[in-house]
Amino acid sequence: MAYGGYDQGSATAVTPVTVKILVAGGFGAGKTTLVGSVSEIRPLRTEETLSERSELVDSLYGVEQKSTTTVAMDFGRITIRDDLVVYLFGTPGQRRFWFMWDDLSYGALGAVVLADERRLADCFPSIDYFERNKIPFIVAVNSFDGTQHHSLETITQALSLSGRVPVIRCDARHRASSRDVLVTLAEHAIARHHHAQFA
Repeated sequence: MAYGGYDQGSATAVTPVTVKILVAGGFGAGKTTLVGSVSEIRPLRTEETLSERSELVDSLYGVEQKSTTTVAMDFGRITIRDDLVVYLFGTPGQRRFWFMWDDLSYGALGAVVLADERRLADCFPSIDYFERNKIPFIVAVNSFDGTQHHSLETITQALSLSGRVPVIRCDARHRASSRDVLVTLAEHAIARHHHAQFA
């Protein structure tokens, strides 16, 4: 039965708007964990076991229990509404995989740079990449053990970030915390877009 000119048989499916967000950072910063904690689908992971040869290249300082590493990307999805879907792409952290970053970042709304306080220098390449390519990003300091070694202001200074780049704390193992990271990024990216439009 049709009401008010609506014919149920002619209803068409809505093609959703898709938003791409990158999750970057150094080796062992928690990128795979963040994507997995917030994705509504079982995330696609390209994890391989760390070999003795990779242990010679990839420092396990602070992540001694780590036994796998991402060799291509992680992928997850979040459906916000029927007409809005977020795709998450976790980038590999090691230098030998950086050649993929241009393809992964194409069309991205922005990026989350996960930082491990114990190894802050590991997130410099991600920050440099997003600054150089004018991709909005935030820094999320992943609190693995629940302790805070440094204030967010100190971390912002250590990373030489402008005050316009949000730096927040998170626990990538927890869905709500990972969601808050993505919301902060979306708000920052939208604000940057509006500022650029009216500047």
